[in-house]
Amino acid sequence: MKTLKNKILCLAMLSIGLVGCNDDKNDQVTLHTSENIQLNYIGRTQSRGFGVSAAEIPAYDAQSKRLFVVNAKEGVVDIFDMNDPTTPKWVGSLDAKAYLVDSEVNSVAVHDGMVALAIQAKIKTDHGIVALFNTQDSSFISQASVDALPDMLVFSPDGKTLLVANEGEPSDDYVIDPEGSVSIIDLTNIKAPTVRTADFKAFNGQENALREQGIRIFGPQATAAQDFEPEYITLSKDGKTAWVSLQENNALAKIDVTNAQVSAVYPLGFKDHGLTGNAIDVSDADGLDGTGSIQIKTWPNVRGLYMPDAIASYEVAGKTYIVSANEGDARAWGEDNPNYWGAKLNENEQQIIQSGQWISGALGDIQQGLVEEWRVKHLFHPQGFSRRQGDDLPPQLRLLAQGAELNPVNFAYCGAQAGDAKACREDHQLGRLNITWTQGYQKNADGSAKLNERGHLVYDHLYSFGTRSVSIWTENATQTALELVWDSGDHFEQYIAQHHPEMFNFNHEEAGLDNRSDNKGPEPEGVVIGQIGNQTFAFVGLERVGGVMVYNITKPYSPKFIQYINSRDFKASTEQIEANLAGDLGPEGLTFVAAEDSPNQQPLLIVGNEVSGTTAIYQIAMK
Repeated sequence: MKTLKNKILCLAMLSIGLVGCNDDKNDQVTLHTSENIQLNYIGRTQSRGFGVSAAEIPAYDAQSKRLFVVNAKEGVVDIFDMNDPTTPKWVGSLDAKAYLVDSEVNSVAVHDGMVALAIQAKIKTDHGIVALFNTQDSSFISQASVDALPDMLVFSPDGKTLLVANEGEPSDDYVIDPEGSVSIIDLTNIKAPTVRTADFKAFNGQENALREQGIRIFGPQATAAQDFEPEYITLSKDGKTAWVSLQENNALAKIDVTNAQVSAVYPLGFKDHGLTGNAIDVSDADGLDGTGSIQIKTWPNVRGLYMPDAIASYEVAGKTYIVSANEGDARAWGEDNPNYWGAKLNENEQQIIQSGQWISGALGDIQQGLVEEWRVKHLFHPQGFSRRQGDDLPPQLRLLAQGAELNPVNFAYCGAQAGDAKACREDHQLGRLNITWTQGYQKNADGSAKLNERGHLVYDHLYSFGTRSVSIWTENATQTALELVWDSGDHFEQYIAQHHPEMFNFNHEEAGLDNRSDNKGPEPEGVVIGQIGNQTFAFVGLERVGGVMVYNITKPYSPKFIQYINSRDFKASTEQIEANLAGDLGPEGLTFVAAEDSPNQQPLLIVGNEVSGTTAIYQIAMK
């Protein structure tokens, strides 16, 4: 029989519904807990700096009751005592620069008393390192060299392996473009870890076929291996399979961890914003006198690219499901490089260009950058592209054509006509929306751009960045493609518009209704999964408007919305925001702490806020 002490302990555990008690054999059982929970804000760390990415990724260690938070620009990981989670106390930092000169820290992970840092070199195209420390006393253990720009890292469930996503971004002038990869670090000998690399070289030479599948590969003269940029990793329950988001490529990679090999790369496709339930607000100037207003509508032939940042995974009935925060991200290399943009043209040069001739060197160097984001009203204009030469005209776009038009059939609903898309270009319609010019135009059979009689591209569809949603994916039965199991649709914007209209599509660095609608809306970036009893919950951070969306995803095909919580002060002015008097701004990374690991025996959600430099603590209660 159980002792009285054990009975009391089990009753306490049952009261919060987080663990199970059986008989004296100490067998653990699954409890049937409530489907509903409630997050309550209980505290935050003091700010480590405003607007300098001073609180990005948090990780919690149960052994030391310490919180480790990436302070990117300082090149350190700040350490907080979490014995009282309502008032975390800064106790020191781990300085990455001591192990790689002038470096930056991009991510942190914790497992069983060990903390790992992903450290980027001063020149981001150089190799980075991973450094390991003891969580109790911050003593250095060892380090390992990895590929360029290690961006995120995660321990395997057994702690014997550490995986690192090496993003391999190009230099700003695109002169150097490292290959993206995933480092798989064996920690068997913790003092001398060994590294294997899962790379994408096997996909080189298949670029055209991959593009046909919907995978975005478009860097200047880039191979597939150079163009793939691993962003975030999640592991299967057994640790044998890793899933990696390739954000800019709008794809997920599957990795065989045992053999350090990329098994597949799956395109994610797009969301149709013309369908009911997929509506978006496309303009920050759709109100009276060009001000912002809430106008959530469907827009036929406007499509959103999922392009997830953070991903997480869980298992149901032996099958792995991947949850993605569909932030979206454009490539914008060479923005500050005048050689990329070229010079403004005089009247004579304008006439030469408009006649279809090319002026060598005048239109910028396509090898020194790639900026793909453009507003709709700039892409479609009766005067063509040359009017923006020397301003923001990507030279790659000007090489394709002299101008662009909307397909008058597909966009008749907003007034598109052959040779003139003025109506659709109005600010209260599609004009303000930022899209990628690299997709959506008509092509010839050989894949080249198809021009109309005016020498213009004709766009059948417009592709925006991100889908303003969270999705659940799994492999299909034949393991040849990903199946979209569920997507939150337009719930983020609709819910905030209905329940918190005063904060609709705010930016994280300034006050102002609707000022992110033309970009990526609320911008979901981070996601973490928490298991409470027999229920599984997804916590999604909204980077721009702030706050966390909570869903019960126990049934992956029919998740249930639970709560939206935001610890930002939306009454604060821009001046108060800049003075860091507006609470928590810019959720970046999230971590879930189970009750058995928590310093106060209650489950917690910890959110790093990169703009305010604060890390918010939420306590989770059963409802």
